[in-house]
Amino acid sequence: MAHAVPPQDVLAHLGEVDYPADKAALLAAAERHGAPDEVLRALRTVPPGTDYAHADEVVRALGPASDSGEDPTHAAEAARADARAAFTGHPADDGGPGAG
Repeated sequence: MAHAVPPQDVLAHLGEVDYPADKAALLAAAERHGAPDEVLRALRTVPPGTDYAHADEVVRALGPASDSGEDPTHAAEAARADARAAFTGHPADDGGPGAG
């Protein structure tokens, strides 16, 4: 198993990202910032075809999902739901028990 890169190390190289951003934009920003190989390798693990709305979604896609076997796309979707819930003050309707 590869050594996990701390999320703060990845985010330190994404300061120029204009969100929403896809995988290619994240990698390009990190490369422009001079990110080390381990950061670039970590960013290459995020799924293509997903637009990340903010840095928290990138962290979710990189973080525990890689250790738990959770689908990174699902992790990004969950981060969006969490962000909406925080913004509106209402829990996201995930269709689970007690939903709607």
